[in-house]
Parts: sequence; structure tokens; C-alpha cells
Amino acid sequence: MSGSDFLQLRADQAPVKGLTAWLTAGLRDAIDGGRLAPGARLPATRVLAAELRISRGVVVEAYQRLIDEGLATGRTGAGTTVLGHGRGAEPPSDRRRALDDLRLPLPPAENIDIDLSPGVPDLSAFPRAQWLRAERAVLDEITAADLGYGDPGGTPRLRAELAGWLRRTRGVRAEADDIIVVSGVAQALALLAQTLAARGVTAAAVEDPGSRGARDQMTHWGVRAEAVPVDDEGLLVDRITQEVAVLTPAHQFPTGVVLSPARRRALLAWGGLVIEDDYDAEHRYDRAPVAALQGSAPDQVAYAGSVSKSLAPGMRLGWLIAPRRMQAALLEAKHDSDLGNPAIPQLVLARLLAAGDYEKHLRLVRQRQRRRRDALLAALGQHLPEARVTGVAAGLHLLTMLPSEASDTDLAKQAAAHGVLVHPLSWHRLRPGPPGLIIGYAAHSPDRLAEAAKRLGGALRDEVDQPLH
Repeated sequence: MSGSDFLQLRADQAPVKGLTAWLTAGLRDAIDGGRLAPGARLPATRVLAAELRISRGVVVEAYQRLIDEGLATGRTGAGTTVLGHGRGAEPPSDRRRALDDLRLPLPPAENIDIDLSPGVPDLSAFPRAQWLRAERAVLDEITAADLGYGDPGGTPRLRAELAGWLRRTRGVRAEADDIIVVSGVAQALALLAQTLAARGVTAAAVEDPGSRGARDQMTHWGVRAEAVPVDDEGLLVDRITQEVAVLTPAHQFPTGVVLSPARRRALLAWGGLVIEDDYDAEHRYDRAPVAALQGSAPDQVAYAGSVSKSLAPGMRLGWLIAPRRMQAALLEAKHDSDLGNPAIPQLVLARLLAAGDYEKHLRLVRQRQRRRRDALLAALGQHLPEARVTGVAAGLHLLTMLPSEASDTDLAKQAAAHGVLVHPLSWHRLRPGPPGLIIGYAAHSPDRLAEAAKRLGGALRDEVDQPLH
């Protein structure tokens, strides 16, 4: 620490007498008020004396009083360091407890060294060089107006690039003005839920098993999740009893099933509002791309996507394309939520899309993820031969169905004891069903995935107490 700002003392208000007491009281107040936290180093005595226009001896004496009171410690050559609060330490923050109570992805526990949580991309593959190059170009060309509040639905350049890219790669039918740039699919669902709740919608059909995050988001904003089973063809459309359905048709989470053509036709014939989460659509390996539902019925489908799995979830960039009759209400909700997303990241993404760098990045990532998927599949076959693996053709995770006598929550706990974090399938169910593990593979090298599979095999043997092979 090099200055006296933390003291909130003014040199022109220093008393004629009692300078040491005045300075000591100021230091105590700074410690008690949290401006000087435990471990903070106090300014050098010469620096503080010069700034307060007092003698260095006064500062030395004030520091010594703090040391005598147990508020600080001093050592030759190391300066004077704050030890703690004079009025008793404040109660610990509830932040960690609050985070633990949230139903959101959080960093793994300290004993976990292989995190196989689903939905975690390969963050080491983020295209840093391309992003930096594009950001420099954007900063060179933007105007002052580009840095203002702007359109809450997103910058015109990004919306125009997204319209073309989604049309070409996903079969989406939308103009730039149909797109609302959002902070990921989570915000898209939040805006939709708020808008629907305001219109009296109290419940929506959701896939079961399905995205726990999606249903939690809808529920938080007042739209209750009603479970609809999923089979090998996707959502059982004839079981829908609500006027809104939320689903992942291109790559169902967590089963990896693609909604079959017959189910797609049945869903559109059903006639309600479909909220389409285009989950993992970019990550496919052994099958042709499946077009988005939105392209078949733009007036019936609210389409949401993001760069969370293709670039990084920390980017908080996504898009929402809803039926035009809903756009005014959604734009109002977006404006009231945050006034719009940050402009510079939007313009950088627009430039990456325009230059083809984004698609080049996706091609490179697909090659890497295919190798990782293959490594995990081979290792699971060796170490968990009794398990049935599904969802292998696309995505960033595998669903491993377990022997019927196994408990997936207990096995997940055993896996954690072996240093591996996986999601039990039951976490993502609303109704009871067969046990399974959801295993993400995008964030680890093939050798680490092989090690994780070996530990999972050991965990299952510990759980069921019987040899697997």
C-alpha cells in the first residue's frame, strides 16, 4: 500500500496536539471498517508521513500502538502488516452457502481432480488469437455511438451476421430484426418465462429426463415444469397437456436422442408454443446435421442458442428468435433486465462470423472432441462393460445406463471419492427411472478420460460389491 486514501484523513484537519492519537484512531477505524483487511501492508512510514504532512516519528509511534494492541505485526525489512479487526471479526460471508444452494454449475469440490460435468466445453480451445485480432480491428473501427446503450436486442451487425449464419447452418428462418441477443440460453428462457407468466401461462411441458437448468429457470420465473417422458424417438408428443413445451430436439439432453421426423410433425401439428433449445447442435460426429424446428414453423417456435458450448460459457452470448407476435414483450423484458448485452463482444463475434473464423474454430473443435469421445468410449467399454452407452453421435457428453441394481446417486458419490465428478441421471429426472451417469468428455485429454473411466469402474465395483469382468 503506497498512499493514505484508506485512512480518509485530511492533513489540513490534523490537530495541533495529539497527532499520534489522531493517526492511531484513523488506523483503527480503517481496520474496523474493512478498508484494511487482515494481511494488508501499511504504507511505509516515510510515505504516510509525507502525505499527511506530519513527522515520521508520529507514524512510527502510531504503528507501534497498533502492534501493542494486537492489531498489526511488524518485522524489520517486511514492514507493518494488519492482523485483524479490533472489534471482533465480522461473521463469515454467506456467499459460499448461497452458491451451494443455487441449482447452477459450480466449480468442483477440492477433492475432485477430473471434472466430467456435462455441458463443460474445452475452454483451452478458446480461439484467443482470432478473438484478439478481431477485437483490435473492432476497436479501430467503432464509433463513439457504438459504445452507447443502443438497441437492447443487440447490435445490428451481430444480428445481421447471426441471421445469415443460422439460416445457412441451422435452417432458421429469421431476419436481423427477429433476433434478440441475450446472455445465453438461460436468459432466453428467463425472458420467455416472464413474458408467458404475464400472459397467464402457469406451466410448460418439459422433457423427462431433461435439462435441470432449463426447468429450474422456467420455474424460477413462475412457469411450473410438467414432466413428459422421452423415448428413443424423443419427446412423447401425445403426452403434452400444456400450451407450451420446452425441448432440445436436435440433441436431447441428456439422452442424445434426435427428435424423429414423425414426432417433429406431431409436435408442429399439436399447435402450442415450442421453446427450442438448440443444445449442442454444432457438435456432431457420426450423423448429418438436423435442421432446427424453427425453420418449419417460425410462428410457432421460439428458438434459442448460444456460444456457451462452442466458445465458452463465460462469454454470456446467445440469441433468441421468437414468433413475431411475442417480440415487443420480449424486447421490453430484455430492456428492463439489463438494457442490452455489452457491445464490444457482440461486434467481435460478428467479425468472427463474417470472416469465417467462427466456423473454422468449430471444425477444429469437432475433430478434437471426436478423438476424446472415442477415447472415453473405448475406456468405458474396458472398465464398465456392463453399462450401456448412448448419445455418442453428437454433443459433449455420453449417457451411461447402469445395471438395474445400481444407485446412480450413490455411484456418483463413490466416483467423487475417487476424484471424479459425474452427474447421476436422477438429478435430471422429475419422475423415477432407470439409473445412469451423464459423463462429459470435452474438457479433458484422452489419457485423462481413460483414467476417469478406470476410476469409475472401481467406483461401481465398490458400490455393487461384485466384479464387472
